[in-house]
Amino acid sequence: MDLELSEEHAALRATVEHFAQKEVAPVIGEFYERGEFPYEIVAKMGAMGLFGLPFPEEHGGMGGDYFALCLALEELARVDSSVAITVEAGVGLGAMPIHRFGTDEQKARWLPALAAGERLGAFGLTEAGGGSDAGATRTTARLDGDEWVINGSKCFITNSGTDITSLVTVTARTSPTEISAIIVPAGTPGFTVSEKYSKVGWSASDTRELFFDDVRVPRENLLGEQGRGYAQFLSILDEGRVAIAALSVGLAQGCVDESVRYAHEREAFGHPIGKYQAIQFKIAEMEARAHTARLAYYAAAAKMLRGEPFKKEAAIAKLVSSNAAMDNARDATQVFGGYGFMNEYPVGRFYRDAKILEIGEGTSEVQKMLIARELGLR
Repeated sequence: MDLELSEEHAALRATVEHFAQKEVAPVIGEFYERGEFPYEIVAKMGAMGLFGLPFPEEHGGMGGDYFALCLALEELARVDSSVAITVEAGVGLGAMPIHRFGTDEQKARWLPALAAGERLGAFGLTEAGGGSDAGATRTTARLDGDEWVINGSKCFITNSGTDITSLVTVTARTSPTEISAIIVPAGTPGFTVSEKYSKVGWSASDTRELFFDDVRVPRENLLGEQGRGYAQFLSILDEGRVAIAALSVGLAQGCVDESVRYAHEREAFGHPIGKYQAIQFKIAEMEARAHTARLAYYAAAAKMLRGEPFKKEAAIAKLVSSNAAMDNARDATQVFGGYGFMNEYPVGRFYRDAKILEIGEGTSEVQKMLIARELGLR
């Protein structure tokens, strides 16, 4: 088994690493503390083609693959997770459902701007009474002539309220026994986006609650087959878990990077703290976690690209990587001591950002449940 990156993948990884270090790292802390969405950074990432990595050129994409997206997410998250999750959600949740299940007309209308990063899409699945139990959807959509009439609400929806958000695809009950996905363009009458949440982390990303009060959209805004919306999203979620695993690895590796640098600079009792075995062992364990988690998401991505079943591997990658991110963020904060508790240092952001990785796109408990099911324990 060859784990060496191809020439194209290696070049992409290096390009995104340079961008993250030179364009994101110097300024993202200010956006984070203000809770401000970094439109300028998003525009630069769009110009680089990051939002179009896995999409075909005919729809404005870069003609790459999903592993290329994962590599980009890892390098972005080594510096900041708010920027990384904006790309991950914009691609995996906003544009990918249209690419996978949209009609030719829907793809032609929406994908070029999404793939260029000129516009962002969002996916409205989670509700106040249905997170891990997404099948408990209460939002409804009924046909009235040639229009869907949507009523309900969604919560914790990423990229849903920015100035460049063009659409939200929502899951809704189109009958008591079926859930469908429907595209709702931004600005549709009756579609209201709340103020931004006050969040523990991901402070420079956009997360909102959505409300639908007799929202009317054309019948042709149905995405995919009627009654297959939930099943469609589950397939998207498997891919998304690999992407979140890559993002988690980036955060875990960023913790190692910052800790190694600080261990050389910080002195205690007459020596750099990196001279002490207690610090050496802690950072060594952090590196081992990041390395192991990277192998897990590489393995899941390899099966995905070969067209083989990868649900178990995606769940393992997401579970292992999010645990690594959380553990490394805690340990990096300890290495930094009091400075690790200050938001002016990257590890302070990493600590705040890590926890959501054990929750979003399937909690750790859900990943364990999926792994057990794949082992035949039902």
